[in-house]
Amino acid sequence: MKAKALLLPLALLFSVAAQAEEKFKVGFIRVMDDAQAMVAYEAGLYEKHGLDVELIEFSSGTDLIKAIVGGQLDTGVLGFTNAVAWASKGADLKVVGGAQQGYHSIVAREGTGIEKVEDLAGHTLASQKEGSTADTVLRGVTLKSAGVDPSEVNIMGVSPAVAVQSLVAGRVDAAFLFEPYDRIAQLVAPVEQIYEIGEVWPFPCMVVITSGETVEKRKEAVWKSLDAQREAIAMLENEPAKAADLIADYFIAEPTLKTLERGELPRDKVIEEAIKTQTFSAKLNEDDLKRIQELADILQAQGSLKTRDGKPFDTASIIDLSWQKAREL
Repeated sequence: MKAKALLLPLALLFSVAAQAEEKFKVGFIRVMDDAQAMVAYEAGLYEKHGLDVELIEFSSGTDLIKAIVGGQLDTGVLGFTNAVAWASKGADLKVVGGAQQGYHSIVAREGTGIEKVEDLAGHTLASQKEGSTADTVLRGVTLKSAGVDPSEVNIMGVSPAVAVQSLVAGRVDAAFLFEPYDRIAQLVAPVEQIYEIGEVWPFPCMVVITSGETVEKRKEAVWKSLDAQREAIAMLENEPAKAADLIADYFIAEPTLKTLERGELPRDKVIEEAIKTQTFSAKLNEDDLKRIQELADILQAQGSLKTRDGKPFDTASIIDLSWQKAREL
């Protein structure tokens, strides 16, 4: 009897230990917009805040959001439009924190005659996949405000790396890019930046998304991950060279980048310059929340988002700022 009595406490101990060691899975996309997730991982900040994190890369926000919906991920840093699209279909998703303010530029090849957005009509533009956050703002904000119908532009939905390669090879006349691919394109291709959306229409491009179930069952872990990413954002803002050293190889495989005018440039320097163009923020303010609703309305107008009752989608239904309020941000 005594032996059996000892087995139960031991089993409980092992169960508790297993739970304590359960990995917290964070999804990310290899873009500067997700730098805080990479820096938090590489700098050991997740571990500092008591989390054993597995950082999992995805090629697109669509694949990442599917993993959150399917329960394969705990959180992810990605475009807000992905959450809206799935939530409108009934998915239980929550936006629990900010990440990065939108930086999307248009770079045009020299000799194409493209000097402003209006000049894109009749030209080929490399952008992101249709329905992505980048594609949504390109069509619904950038081109619309310039009076250019998307049908007037040959828009190619490709990865940022392919967009840069296409610029170098002359297969496209311009590209709609985010960092560090904007920076890399300006260094390796004969292009000039003609537009940057953050200067005219700032918006919360990337946010931290999770599921309602994860918030309910692993709230403490979610908050710890947000604390770690907030600390990573502080490093990105205050120590960009240190942050660049941690994540440069995520973007540039070789130690140096061969440029057109600056010779062999250390990859850390390229990424440091890219970091400095960004505006990272763990907080979502009132203006951000208005922009988020505006983005949802644009998606609905484009036909990419459809609600069951046909009414406008209320983005407040998927916003959870309890961590932000608790931290008094």
